Amino acid sequence: MRIGELADRTGVSVRALRYYEEQQLLYAVRSPSGQRHYPDTAVERVHLIQQLYAAGLSSRTIHDLLPCVDAGVSTPESAARLVAERDRIDEQIAGLIATRDRLDAVIASTGDCRAVPSGAAPRRAGS
Repeated sequence: MRIGELADRTGVSVRALRYYEEQQLLYAVRSPSGQRHYPDTAVERVHLIQQLYAAGLSSRTIHDLLPCVDAGVSTPESAARLVAERDRIDEQIAGLIATRDRLDAVIASTGDCRAVPSGAAPRRAGS
């Protein structure tokens, strides 16, 4: 498939797909006229890359880990790196849960906070 079709099927911009190629995360075969052609497996690859980026991994980390993902095996070093990334994500999740819980507490204690315009000063007793 050509780059435009891959972009449509994955919801990723053509520019991002070119960046993935520059970072050696995604590969295409070039036609004699220079057009990129991707295998059908590129759709799944792009989704994986997107998930890893969304989880906060850098392009360098993704590049280093993809060969292990592709081969379905890991070295002790890559396994340790994956565990470290998973632990970092777990910490982010815990932080987000704590933030959500604090927001829930504020919502529960103040009633309908949507009635206060954004940026308005809070009302004080006796005002």
